[in-house]
Amino acid sequence: MSDVVVSFRGVTKSFEGMEIPALDGVSGEIRTGVITGLAGPDGAGKTTLLRLIAGLQQQDQGDVRTLGFDPIKEVAEIRSRLGYMPQKFGLYEDLSVIENLTLHADLRGVIGEERKETFDRLLDFTDLKRFTGRFAGKLSGGMKQKLGLACALLGKPKLLLLDEPGVGVDPISRKELWSMVGDLVQQGIAVVWSTAYLDEAELCDTTLVLNEGNMLFNGTPAEMTAPLKGRCFHLKNLPSDKRSLLTKALARPEVTDGTIQGHNLRLVIGKESKTFPPEQIGATGSEWAEVAPRFEDAFIDMLGGGPGGESVLARHLREIPKNGEVVIKAENLTKKFGDFAATDQVSFEVKRGEIYGLLGPNGAGKSTTFKMMCGLLVPTSGKASVVGLDLRHSASEARQRLGYMAQKFSLYAHLSVQQNLEFFSGIYGLDRKERQRKSAEMAEIFHLGAFLKAKTDSLSLGYKQRLALACSVMHEPDILFLDEPTSGVDPVTRREFWTHINGLVERGVTVMVTTHFMDEAEYCDRIGLVFRGQLIANGTPDQLKEMVATEKNPDPSM
Repeated sequence: MSDVVVSFRGVTKSFEGMEIPALDGVSGEIRTGVITGLAGPDGAGKTTLLRLIAGLQQQDQGDVRTLGFDPIKEVAEIRSRLGYMPQKFGLYEDLSVIENLTLHADLRGVIGEERKETFDRLLDFTDLKRFTGRFAGKLSGGMKQKLGLACALLGKPKLLLLDEPGVGVDPISRKELWSMVGDLVQQGIAVVWSTAYLDEAELCDTTLVLNEGNMLFNGTPAEMTAPLKGRCFHLKNLPSDKRSLLTKALARPEVTDGTIQGHNLRLVIGKESKTFPPEQIGATGSEWAEVAPRFEDAFIDMLGGGPGGESVLARHLREIPKNGEVVIKAENLTKKFGDFAATDQVSFEVKRGEIYGLLGPNGAGKSTTFKMMCGLLVPTSGKASVVGLDLRHSASEARQRLGYMAQKFSLYAHLSVQQNLEFFSGIYGLDRKERQRKSAEMAEIFHLGAFLKAKTDSLSLGYKQRLALACSVMHEPDILFLDEPTSGVDPVTRREFWTHINGLVERGVTVMVTTHFMDEAEYCDRIGLVFRGQLIANGTPDQLKEMVATEKNPDPSM
């Protein structure tokens, strides 16, 4: 039997100004030999629990024991035995990789020959040996997380706390991180992996699921998904537009959740319900096929089901006729920074009312391509045009026709929600009366009314992203550029976002999006795969999956 390294009983923690406790009487334990997942949406209480375990905060009620010690009264006893990797990149961006390691080794008391051996081992383990002289701020998202992991492992900790290490990291880097953490568990280290990505939670040996400070579940992923057996289905052989069929399916009383998955709809049916004839939503000739439940299906079900498929935002925006016109065009687009080609001879076209996705690992050139298509960066060579306007010569005119939501939260943190709405509507050219009308309308659509006077910096990540989307669509653009719009937000908010995106596209808006969620790529009409600045593949999600299908894996995932 594995050893218990952390136990917490009846733990409650509140913060001033919060309506509900960050943690409300939660109990559980963490053992060696397994990866313990700490899953839940933004604001669930995951970071608070990790900080209590690490002795960085004190609970209001309840008992916490870390490695057999009180983490507040006996913090010196646990400090050298615990590694903690915070949610936000916690290293010094203006220090190099080796300088960050040296600083953390000094703080941990790792000296002499032990330091040299430890550095060699960790640099090999994280594959950072080639980048020891690079500033931490110049590393890709995946490499930053590897450096954070290396610093957390100095001193050979018995317990490793990882706070959302996969946020903003591409699937390839996330796989590498998982492999590394798996190796650590084999060495006897107890690992807690906090995550809002429920596909990550499904990979853990055991999982604690939090929501709004309450413990929803404590057990294995298989135990979590078992109650949904017989309730998850694909609706196959769809006759027409998947987006409109999903909207109709989500309006059915039998359906509690639904997404697009390849050429199918993935639908979860209520406990007391049965599947309905497909022709009732206009899917004549389609058929039902039962599929295995996923962790995310179970989580959404625990919350009472997902949001509906009707976008209130789309109802408030004008309709743009879909005429097959090419409205986004890149021709041999290249951007060099010195000798480095961030984007190299990239060409693609996007038609009106289409969702085009750019996928690729961190540092592949997706955001650089995005910024050139928005007129925010001037290409070194090649041509970028939107709605027939060359962005090199008509960038300001083109910007009035498009909306842009940046990868990193780009609104003004010290302005209130109301001030951000009014500022951005003014930037997009709306007059005073229209600014006031649109600001009120967006506040209602995105449920921002209670936060209008609050500083934007005080919002949770989910509400920050809602505000960013609201600011980007206030002027009713023809084209919407979304750079990782749902990174780090919970599954319910992600579904809300895609309900809005699908609704906008149905009204003729053209969307270009980047994402690290492979299930989100399924919503795209076409996808461009970017690697080392080049477009290496281009096609529908099903065409890309067919390229790698084999006899052993006839239906590969994205």
